[in-house]
Amino acid sequence: MPPKPAPTHFLCIPLVTPISRPQLMQSLASFHADVTSPTSFNIPDDAVRPVGTLHLTLGVFSFPSPPPAAATAAAAKAIELLQSLRLREILADAAVTGASTKADAGGVARQRKAGERPLRITLKGLHPMQASTPEKAAVLYAAPADDVGTLQAFCERVRGVFVQAGLMMVEGERPLLLHATLVNTVYVKGKSRAGNGGKGKGRGKRWERLTIDARGVVERYEDQVWMKDVPVEGVAICKMGARKTVVGGVEDEAYEVVGEVAF
Repeated sequence: MPPKPAPTHFLCIPLVTPISRPQLMQSLASFHADVTSPTSFNIPDDAVRPVGTLHLTLGVFSFPSPPPAAATAAAAKAIELLQSLRLREILADAAVTGASTKADAGGVARQRKAGERPLRITLKGLHPMQASTPEKAAVLYAAPADDVGTLQAFCERVRGVFVQAGLMMVEGERPLLLHATLVNTVYVKGKSRAGNGGKGKGRGKRWERLTIDARGVVERYEDQVWMKDVPVEGVAICKMGARKTVVGGVEDEAYEVVGEVAF
């Protein structure tokens, strides 16, 4: 069986906007200073994600490469499809779906009206991606508040458009987990571990991904509000791999946006 192609792009809701950036910069600066301190949790500095990288992933693309022409054509098709989406109509429909799924006491009619208003996101708490083994965590994330399920339904519907078009694959029956990654140890080199014939000029060695005992930090930040009531500006397709940038004289990182559609 051939290996799965590496993801090249992703579909997302960007979380960093002119409204959210001041909130995120303040909350994440405090978080970074705390969790990386040797007297606190001593999480490696590189594991804490820069503000500009925050987003909610809706799905990933693996555009063919080589040849470059095929990748360009596939990306162009995805961007064209993205820009054809009528997000307000999708949101209105998602508001009703979310209310029905959650059996909201206010009723479907109220949620349909709510779907006509801007979609807003509040990021809260801290959770380990490896929920069953928080003492060996590699990824920690904040979750969007979504009491009636409107955001979840909206994101699933947007993703579904690309799945139906054959541009995105969804593995198994695993539901879409909306999350904003705050800590990811993949960006930190772990300890080298010798494999077969591990001695001699590094042959046979591989890097072991670093894990952390996240029980304490998760407990400390379980009620943290990272940003509150921020309007969603749109949906984007970005290239994998954040790039360094400077915003307001402050070093940051961000993903390159290759296509987007606004509300």
